Amino acid sequence: MATNEKLVEALAGSEMFQAYASAYNEATGMPLALRSVVNWQLPFHGKPKENAFCALAAVRSHACAACLRLQGQLTQAAMDYPATKNCAYGLCETAVPLKFGAETVGFLQTGQVLRKKPTPASFRRVVLEAQKSGVDLSDAEMMQAYFATPVASPKKLDSVTSLLVIFADHLAMKGNQLALKTVNAEPVMITQAKQFIAEHYAEEISLRQVARVVNVSLFYFCKRFRRVTGLSFTQFVSRTRIEKATNLLLNPNLRVSEIAYAIGFQSLTHFNRAFKKIMGQSPTAYRHQLLAVV
Repeated sequence: MATNEKLVEALAGSEMFQAYASAYNEATGMPLALRSVVNWQLPFHGKPKENAFCALAAVRSHACAACLRLQGQLTQAAMDYPATKNCAYGLCETAVPLKFGAETVGFLQTGQVLRKKPTPASFRRVVLEAQKSGVDLSDAEMMQAYFATPVASPKKLDSVTSLLVIFADHLAMKGNQLALKTVNAEPVMITQAKQFIAEHYAEEISLRQVARVVNVSLFYFCKRFRRVTGLSFTQFVSRTRIEKATNLLLNPNLRVSEIAYAIGFQSLTHFNRAFKKIMGQSPTAYRHQLLAVV
């Protein structure tokens, strides 16, 4: 379990997750967190788009018991499939399981939104609920924050859940790469090769060229690269490029053809074929699904 926690922590700090989270925040206006199964702390505290009402409630109730109870409920409900739950104050959160193989190791979470437009009556219910725990939420500051809480329709909640399912698949792939790297105690030459690929993926690079850069024979490099990464050199370069493409596709102002050439593919047909093989759908379909929540 400790190993899985470290992997989830590494994923949360990765460039890949940070890029997704930033785009998600801007597209939906909602916070996004990645947490391990055993971490039941407030997942959105200090995160971009954190709900102001939730932040104030957490300060006043010393970690907000209502939110902590919700984390436990989500942990149980979302072990196999996405789940959405309401806290005692009527705000909902959604959790999508992050799986390494058959094992759930963490959750992508979003929410802190209301399903219905806030009303004076619903705020009074919130105040009464808080009073049961000895917390006073009746002042003007709390009321203003509560009425500023975003409202998400069922359609939007379904859309963001679908988006997070895609994110979870990508993160699982990245997590498997990190786990493989840890297990194999990656040789220096493979680290150097990956670094070279990361810096030159937009160019036309060859196996022979990279073998020369790391100063080993072509045959030896080819054999070791596949053994350590689990991928051929060509497959690894394609995955690196496709990973970059998934970020670029979040920008609706870039044409698919522009993205293909920007990341090193020499033809749009080759890019479409490689993208579908790795991601399971065309770049256009992937973009449409990503931007459906906007």
